Amino acid sequence: QVQLVESGGGLVQPGGSLRLSCAASGFTFSTYGMRWYRQAPGKERELVAIITSAGGTNYADSVKGRFTISRDNDKNTMYLQMNGLIPEDTALYYCNAFQYVLGSERHYWGQGTQVTVSS
Repeated sequence: QVQLVESGGGLVQPGGSLRLSCAASGFTFSTYGMRWYRQAPGKERELVAIITSAGGTNYADSVKGRFTISRDNDKNTMYLQMNGLIPEDTALYYCNAFQYVLGSERHYWGQGTQVTVSS
């Protein structure tokens, strides 16, 4: 059974840091690309960061220089280090695993972890 379980969210003051984790099971983690998405109330879901199976990374302009995505294939876990948090980062953060098979994307979602940035 495929599972993606996010953790590490919480309430933090502006300028603070959080480290999100996404623990994966039920599939071959190292062969999947991984993404972090977020969705704030009343807004569309936004792609925050991506890390490929080869370790290549890319970020949304809104988080470049503040967030760092990484993965540990030995632990089947992906991370998002978030520094310099601002209130606009408040959202439910989801992890997503994806793989392209015969031109189609196979993907899995976690349930999300809430991040609230407020003084």
